[in-house]
Amino acid sequence: MAKLTVFNQVSLDGYFTDATSDMSWAHKSDPEWMTFTTENAKGGGILLFGRMTYQMMVSFWPTAEAKKFAPDVADAMNKLPKVVFSRTLNKVDWSNTTLVKTDLVQAVRDMKQIEKLDLVIMGSGKIVSQLAQADVIDQYQVVVNPIVLGDGRTMFDGVERRPQLELTRTRQFKNGNVVLWYERG
Repeated sequence: MAKLTVFNQVSLDGYFTDATSDMSWAHKSDPEWMTFTTENAKGGGILLFGRMTYQMMVSFWPTAEAKKFAPDVADAMNKLPKVVFSRTLNKVDWSNTTLVKTDLVQAVRDMKQIEKLDLVIMGSGKIVSQLAQADVIDQYQVVVNPIVLGDGRTMFDGVERRPQLELTRTRQFKNGNVVLWYERG
């Protein structure tokens, strides 16, 4: 059975986007962080996105700028299989991408049963909150950034069910980021 992991960056005050949906504050280019993100990208799996995150990702990772900025990450992002959950998109054109318009929770439950590769959500706060509410997420990798945004969106808007989580690992970076790994209890 495939495992579903969320990998998201948040501000110190808990937002994964600012009030205008910007996430540029989360992008750092120091060598230690770049090595970590490159190794993480090479970990493989099937990437799951909502419409907004998909549109943001496809506007960057297939570009020459992305290949120059982070060539190994761009290569992985372009090669990995991707699934976009959207009721409004009619097509997707990024390599190895499938569009799913059916019920999100049931589709992910089905994928967890049949897929050999693990599933990874990046961004996609609406999807994270729906899947957290349905208790489908197995692991959270949360990168806490040393910045206070004051306003924005959390990954857990509308979640009423409190998932039981166990902290299994932490890692601190020189740039101030701290990664927290939580497993569903």
